[in-house]
Amino acid sequence: MPTDLPAIEIALTRRFQRDLRTLAKRYRHVRQDIQPLIDQLQAGELPGDRIPSIEYTVFKVRLKNSDIQKGKSAGYRAIYYLQLSDRIVLVTLYSKFDRSDVTVEDVRDILTEFESLEPSHPESTAIDN
Repeated sequence: MPTDLPAIEIALTRRFQRDLRTLAKRYRHVRQDIQPLIDQLQAGELPGDRIPSIEYTVFKVRLKNSDIQKGKSAGYRAIYYLQLSDRIVLVTLYSKFDRSDVTVEDVRDILTEFESLEPSHPESTAIDN
């Protein structure tokens, strides 16, 4: 069934790209594990919980780590930013084994850097690096 909805662009911060590369060294299926999230976002869904106390529209979502077989609670956390109705920025990705949480200040710093670089240096949207 054809749709008239605009395609949703997925952008990656430098931090997200670095996190993905680091996690891929330990968890070989991390790229496949985050693909369902990307598919949901491109379909217009907004999974996860909104992070309060920040001026950005930011969500945190739990993702299964298929390399450890312990379900979503011990898996990954992805933070994404609804920048525009047709543009979502993947902010950071971490394993619950490495960090218990990410602070609002960390998210704000990552997004401030992303927005300062964005006009002249658009970030890559490929997760296959």
